[in-house]
Amino acid sequence: MTMDDTPGGGRRAVEKESIRSDHRLIADMVEPHTRVLDVGCGDGALLKLLAAEKAVDARGIELSQRGVNHCVAKGLSVIQGDADTDLADYPDDAFDYVILSQTLQATRRPKAVVEHMLRIGRRAIVSFPNFGYWRVRMQLMFKGRMPVTSTLSNPWYETQNIHFCTIRDFVEMLDELDAHIERAVALNSVGTPLRVSAPWWVWNMFGDQAVFLLRRGNSSSFR
Repeated sequence: MTMDDTPGGGRRAVEKESIRSDHRLIADMVEPHTRVLDVGCGDGALLKLLAAEKAVDARGIELSQRGVNHCVAKGLSVIQGDADTDLADYPDDAFDYVILSQTLQATRRPKAVVEHMLRIGRRAIVSFPNFGYWRVRMQLMFKGRMPVTSTLSNPWYETQNIHFCTIRDFVEMLDELDAHIERAVALNSVGTPLRVSAPWWVWNMFGDQAVFLLRRGNSSSFR
């Protein structure tokens, strides 16, 4: 449990149980008092966390009007926009961090989206579900059906996901973009990080989701 300031100098408890595991990890990667753009920010839960705990200049873009309304109701600076088309309008180095949380697989041009994130942010943070996760493989192999897991929770006919990828796929794309991996973490199905020194195939097999902290230039090897 953490505490945050309230008007009048009071303190109130903020329960952490409801914070998504990738949101907590992303918050740990963001430096205080920085400029942050959350792309596909949903209901604003991550932006609110970053504003409360890191005192960032928090901005967001969200495709759904419902999501924008939720964010504005929380006092967040969020506009309606599409990651596939609107990121091109942002100038270089406009933010310290550009975040894409569990949204990469729902974009039409994921490579272009990440490329723009690296252009307009000094750092980019991307989290995504790993389609190479062993439960996904087992459901495809033994049931012959599109998988449903904790991070891929909707059936195929209701999902917004159109570009699934594995951790290995994502890293190979980063090599093409010449992106440098500053930090990478794979999380299991209960949100616990896998061993950092584990080889890549362990992450690709047992990671339910992954979070990457990136910057431009000189891609780093991933083992």
